[in-house]
Amino acid sequence: MLRLLSKKSFWLGILPGVLLNIFIYTSCDFIDLRQIGLTIEPNTANSILPEPDSPVVIRFDTEVIKNEAEGVFQINSDYGSVKGDKIWHGNDLYFIPVQGWTAGIRYTLNLTGTIRSTDGRELRIEHYVPFYAINRESPPILRWHSPTDGESVGTNNIVYEFHFSAAMDRLSVESALTTEGIGSKTFEWSDDNLVLRIIPQNALSPWVSYRWNIKDSAKSAGGIPLPKTYSGYFLTDLDQTLPAVANVYPVLFADGSWFPTAVNMENGLNQSFGHPQGIAVSFNKPVSDNALRSLRFEPYLTGRTEFLSNDCVIFILTRDPEPETIYTLILSGETRDTEGLKLGSDYRISFASDIPYLDILSLTANNTSEHQVQVDPAAGEVNISIRFSLPFNNEEKLLMPQRITLTPFFPKTLAPVALQYISWISDDRLFLRWEGLTPGGAGGYFNDSHFYKLVIPGGKGGISSGQGVYMKEDFVLYLEAVR
Repeated sequence: MLRLLSKKSFWLGILPGVLLNIFIYTSCDFIDLRQIGLTIEPNTANSILPEPDSPVVIRFDTEVIKNEAEGVFQINSDYGSVKGDKIWHGNDLYFIPVQGWTAGIRYTLNLTGTIRSTDGRELRIEHYVPFYAINRESPPILRWHSPTDGESVGTNNIVYEFHFSAAMDRLSVESALTTEGIGSKTFEWSDDNLVLRIIPQNALSPWVSYRWNIKDSAKSAGGIPLPKTYSGYFLTDLDQTLPAVANVYPVLFADGSWFPTAVNMENGLNQSFGHPQGIAVSFNKPVSDNALRSLRFEPYLTGRTEFLSNDCVIFILTRDPEPETIYTLILSGETRDTEGLKLGSDYRISFASDIPYLDILSLTANNTSEHQVQVDPAAGEVNISIRFSLPFNNEEKLLMPQRITLTPFFPKTLAPVALQYISWISDDRLFLRWEGLTPGGAGGYFNDSHFYKLVIPGGKGGISSGQGVYMKEDFVLYLEAVR
């Protein structure tokens, strides 16, 4: 009988068991089809976070796998990915930027990927939210600057000038700005911090390219950075003319002014005869103060250097040059004009001192120019007449005769002599008389000869006709007193 059961009877017998098994299976593995819920702050496009450290918050309505949720979270700007700290408070994820939000910058919150809850649900998300922080003001720009790019300028009184489109934060601009080759400088702000002027304390170097740079870290007063880095350069090559010596000539001071003398430098310096004397050096253009320290002489001359005009210096002699001496004036190649351009190489010019030595043109003793002088034994006098090469002034006339000496020389037993009479016959001729000379014996033997030494001192410490004119060396004459 069992073998004769129909198909219908078969299914009617097993269907209740199948349905029971399905019910049991589905009750043990229940599928939760609810969606993971979340909210975002900010979630309105172009909204503004109020503070530099305001957080971006994602709030989940259930517990999620945290490291996976953090992986779908990213914030970008035109400057790249924003680094920040991700902090969980329960089911809420907070993002706080490490360096704070920058005002006026457009940020974008990106949520892209799969988020899974701990109970096995999944949420595939692709969501973008643009936002700002602090304000939505336009970024500042550099509207104008001076000197302009590639401009040729001088080296003196240079001022950098920058004009911005918005009031700037002074400290951020000054920190972001570099000026190559500039040492100490002064910052000056004006027009409500729209204009910055930079004033170097020293003159710039000639024929140099000077570059400047303002990084995009410079910010407006509202905290918005420059949209880019600005840079530029200029050249200090406006002056193309090198300094050069135009003329060197002797000058004399009279009536409150310096006047060129009638001689050329190569012909030498004349005696100044009471007038201050100098050497003028003129240039083809104005020169700087270092020209005063660039002039020297070989051999050394005593004096000081001053400006006669902005393109001429004068060396003022405080002592006359040495007589009949060749000097070389040397101007250093480091001599600069007012733009800082150098002479390049040393300038040299040699000249002679046209100041003569004092000389003795003639000397007679008792009307003879011989060394043997006849002396009257009773009077013991010798008359000496001296003619000099130059006239003496009145002061030297008084001082000089006492410096001429006549002393016993041989034998040592001779008695001293005395100067009895002095007379200036003319400005260049002197008459002197000594007494107390003893003539030697008539035999003419050397051991019976009487010699006297006449000395007229020379050199700088010797006699002088005035204005520093002196004899080159001592004049010494040995006179033999005979009967």
